[in-house]
Amino acid sequence: MLLPKLIALGGPVMWILLITSAMAIAAFIERLLHYHRAQINSMEFVEGIRNVLRKSNVVEAISICDATPGPVARLVKAAILSRDSGREGIREALEEAGLIEVPRLEEKLNLLATIAQIAPLIGLFGTTLGMIDTFGVVSQDGLYSGVADLAGGVWQALICTAAGLGIAIPSYAAYNYLVSRVNSIVLDMEKASTEIVNIVSEAANSNWDEVLPQCQDLSGSAGCRSLRVGVFPPRHLHDLQFPVDLVPKRQDPTPSHWR
Repeated sequence: MLLPKLIALGGPVMWILLITSAMAIAAFIERLLHYHRAQINSMEFVEGIRNVLRKSNVVEAISICDATPGPVARLVKAAILSRDSGREGIREALEEAGLIEVPRLEEKLNLLATIAQIAPLIGLFGTTLGMIDTFGVVSQDGLYSGVADLAGGVWQALICTAAGLGIAIPSYAAYNYLVSRVNSIVLDMEKASTEIVNIVSEAANSNWDEVLPQCQDLSGSAGCRSLRVGVFPPRHLHDLQFPVDLVPKRQDPTPSHWR
């Protein structure tokens, strides 16, 4: 039997089921394409960022993150931008970025799950209307009711039930598949976050390791004082010294002729 005829026999509820099925198909295709673009080889991407940061080329690393789609690249960018905040600051930046990215991944999944749950109920509603129509004919014509008179309500009842189940089953399967894709992307985000914390911290330490020997060469000057700065790695706080001569002396505001 042709689809237009089935839709006509299913009654007005079939149009509701058609709308819900179109919404489910659109949501599934949109999420499928989004996850296809978002999921990248995270370990290969992070390794490339490591090689760039080893050359102290922060601008190029950020440009690579901007050109790469997906939440992993945005997490790595957040970590790079927070490189001067220490390990704890980098972790906090990654947590904040993750709180933004995960809801983006789960977007429209609730719509698909809702359609999978209510489609059978909509079909049952159409079935009930069909049976009401059938019993209305029986109560009106009594024993003189023919098969053709009763067939309309029965057709509506059966078609709506089948349509509701036919929409709910693939919608539920599609929902579970998309959830598995989300879990896979989130796992990649967690792996990349762990790696990028170590990478950015190592890059920051290596930069200070290049600066410290130059500062320590000046330690032979008369009178050196330690300079404690919060963004320096903890192991360098007692090593970093600058000559007193490089530190501007405080000017005495008292006029010379009053001294």
